[in-house]
Amino acid sequence: MSKAFTKESDAPEVEDDLEDAAPPIPAGAKNYITPAGLRRLQDELRQLKTVERPKVVEIVSWAAGNGDRSENGDYLYGKKRLREIDRRIRFLLKRLEIAEPVDPKLQKNREQVFFGATVTYEHNGQERTVRIVGIDEARLEQGEVSWIAPIARALMKAREGDIVELRTPHGPEQIEVLEITYSDEDATA
Repeated sequence: MSKAFTKESDAPEVEDDLEDAAPPIPAGAKNYITPAGLRRLQDELRQLKTVERPKVVEIVSWAAGNGDRSENGDYLYGKKRLREIDRRIRFLLKRLEIAEPVDPKLQKNREQVFFGATVTYEHNGQERTVRIVGIDEARLEQGEVSWIAPIARALMKAREGDIVELRTPHGPEQIEVLEITYSDEDATA
């Protein structure tokens, strides 16, 4: 039968956890996270559980009371949004359960790049700055990269002035470490 003649609800329900899936944690490694990243995830979970989910449940129950659910946009969209919220809540609960908080300001060796370091480096004549954070808190637009990202792996244990090799799809490239800092204040969202 053509898909054009099936109802949306006839399609098998597929649990799509891929959209919330973070990169896998390397075997034997822990799910490191900064205190700020841990707070952001906890805040998101609290927001979903106490604000968004109850609001959507209210809309769905109102829409369900309006009769025919098959063509009720509020009901259909609400149920879909509820599944998305529940999927994200499950994901956050799993990740928070295995989170291993590491406070970068407690780092004793501030001469080398480790988890939580903010590193300024030169690559192809351009200066760039990244902060090395946990898998679940990486935000490239904020200059935060996961500790398993290629740039972070290349920079790990380097010192100021070191030239390290970054493996790229175009082959190895050289980058120079210009500055390493560890924030005494926890970065905020």
